Amino acid sequence: MTKTEQLVTSITKGIQEKKGQDIVIIDLRRTDGAIASYFVICQGNSPTQVEAIAESVAETARKETSEKPANVNGLGNSQWVAIDYIDVIVHIFLPETRSYYAIEDLWEDAEQTNLPNID
Repeated sequence: MTKTEQLVTSITKGIQEKKGQDIVIIDLRRTDGAIASYFVICQGNSPTQVEAIAESVAETARKETSEKPANVNGLGNSQWVAIDYIDVIVHIFLPETRSYYAIEDLWEDAEQTNLPNID
């Protein structure tokens, strides 16, 4: 497992710890002009949950891989939080914001992995 793949695993674990829903991992390594190797997309049901997921992702990634984000955008309004780990970009949405932007659909040719929700 590469360091980037380990980071994706830690990120998804952080999302699942705070009951993030509808996790999609998009593998962009074979996509020309992609800004990252992976996108990890999920949603929370409230701004509070979106923020809790973002904190859990950052903490889990730091503990398990010693990675810190290069940038975090969207905290405070918490409808869409983007966490940039350079090779991996995490998008945490409220459901209505996620459906409006539909970023999963931008890379339909990329391999997408949908993880089952954990109750």
